[in-house]
Amino acid sequence: MSDQPMSVLDHLDELRKRIIRSAIAILMGAVLSFSFAYDILDILVKPAGEIKLSYLSPLDPFMVKFKIALFAGSLLAFPVVLYQVFVFVAPALKLKEKKLIYPIVFIAATLFASGVFFGYKYIMPVGTGWLLAQAEGRILAVLTVEKYASYAVFFLFAFGISFETPLFILFLVMLGVVSPGSLRRNWRYAYIIILVFAAMATPDWSPVTMSIFAAPMLILYEFSILLSWWYIRLRKKREKTLEGGVEIDATSKG
Repeated sequence: MSDQPMSVLDHLDELRKRIIRSAIAILMGAVLSFSFAYDILDILVKPAGEIKLSYLSPLDPFMVKFKIALFAGSLLAFPVVLYQVFVFVAPALKLKEKKLIYPIVFIAATLFASGVFFGYKYIMPVGTGWLLAQAEGRILAVLTVEKYASYAVFFLFAFGISFETPLFILFLVMLGVVSPGSLRRNWRYAYIIILVFAAMATPDWSPVTMSIFAAPMLILYEFSILLSWWYIRLRKKREKTLEGGVEIDATSKG
């Protein structure tokens, strides 16, 4: 992580390297997960209860294994991808902020895993059960494995990403894009965005499921503001300490 100024072409070349390394990490994770794809599928099916999955095309079994392996590989490679993202933007950070990259990557990976677990454990059973109940016993459920795998993977990824809210906002504060004050003043807009995201990401449009999805995101948003205030106060305290050190050093020289 050099502190030398970079040209636009240098930035593009660096971005290309980070994307390639992230893709390689995901591919390696997918290769490792391919043999366990159906075991992972059994886990994904549990929130739906006792259902039977079918397929319509000879290609479906392979495509399902590929899709699930890619999903599992992305989960395994998530810390690596995060690290590549933070290293790419590191030139815009101060030296002490760069030292936080490893702890931030660990926290971000933990938050993402927590979001996936929370969505799988508490939201998917409610949402999936509600959707299946809409048949009211009058329509025979013929669920294709490809459609269900896409539904489960998208939902869990959406929930995992939603739990990254505190770090995403903190990162914007570190870059000077937003401030804790602006976050507090514009809370209404943030709440609307969260509710819209919850509506798009939930498997159904029932108010109950949307509320369960949105509630932790709203809590995380408020926590993000507190975290941002803490970071700003810490940075100001360090800056004052550095200024005081420079003044003392200048006085001693005089």
